[in-house]
Amino acid sequence: MTRRLAEVAKKVGVSEATVSRVLNGKPGVSDATREAVLTALDVLGYERPTQLRGDRGRLVGLVLPELQNPIFPAFAEVVGGALAQQGFTSVLCTRTVGGVSESDYVDLLLQQHVSGMVFAGGLYAQGDASHSHYRRVLERKLPTVLVNAAVEHLGFPQVSCDDIAAAEIALAHLMALGHRQVAMLLGPPDHVPSQRKLAAFRAYAAANGLELDPGHVEHTMFSLEGGHAAATRMVARGVTGIICASDVLALGAIRAARRAGLSVPEDVSVIGYDDSALMNCVDPPLTTVRQPIDAMGRAAVELLVAQIDAAVVSGDELLFEPELVVRASTAPAPRS
Repeated sequence: MTRRLAEVAKKVGVSEATVSRVLNGKPGVSDATREAVLTALDVLGYERPTQLRGDRGRLVGLVLPELQNPIFPAFAEVVGGALAQQGFTSVLCTRTVGGVSESDYVDLLLQQHVSGMVFAGGLYAQGDASHSHYRRVLERKLPTVLVNAAVEHLGFPQVSCDDIAAAEIALAHLMALGHRQVAMLLGPPDHVPSQRKLAAFRAYAAANGLELDPGHVEHTMFSLEGGHAAATRMVARGVTGIICASDVLALGAIRAARRAGLSVPEDVSVIGYDDSALMNCVDPPLTTVRQPIDAMGRAAVELLVAQIDAAVVSGDELLFEPELVVRASTAPAPRS
């Protein structure tokens, strides 16, 4: 502490006693000198006392994997609006391939002394990914909320859409339409929400007498191209219904069916997941499982603000019910 007082005093050109008064919030220091001392703290790399962080202490990091998938900008809008109503400003951090990583953003946000962080679609959902940056957040005891399923050992509060219910209502819809050759197109094998959907898919199929071909499950990256490549193999195996783990994957599956000379939904029915923007405007309008992102986003902010206000918040996972939105990409199974 003595060294810090001396360094800051030398930088500003004031006495150590003056620096001490500023750090302890005591009167008798001009506004200009007070601001100069705080600026010197920042420049020298020292952390401001909590009560002196000002606007920087009203920032919340919102860390997303991308903005190309429409569900993430929509979620950012909900969370940003809810934070603003509570007097906080969101700092949007988006990972880029070969650019700034999620770990880099965590370090940056910690350096900026943000009040908390909200993660959506992060590496916490991938079992094989590095999670060391989350441990740094835990060590700081920084208020944090994760959106959608995570690996089990992290211990943060979570707000999730119920993946089990999502898989069940999608498969039930296709079976009600007479489909027996149903496939599931998922994210990477270590992706926790995809693991949950697959387990529910298999359990529901077994409970309802539907035999599953092992080749009717494909894992791929969450992209239009990944969906296209995986669905091409599915279509070649003769599936008539494809349940996808995202709307973007579903658009790739529709493209794969058409490239194979098939029609959606007459030959192949496709179901997405998210109900992201404009899915009612694609051709055909996409049947999908809707995540209640408005309710989930508001709940995430409520959990975060409660932590910031020093309330005790459980590390449990809050599950929100999905909704099947039936449009024109599903139809009765083709007659053999």
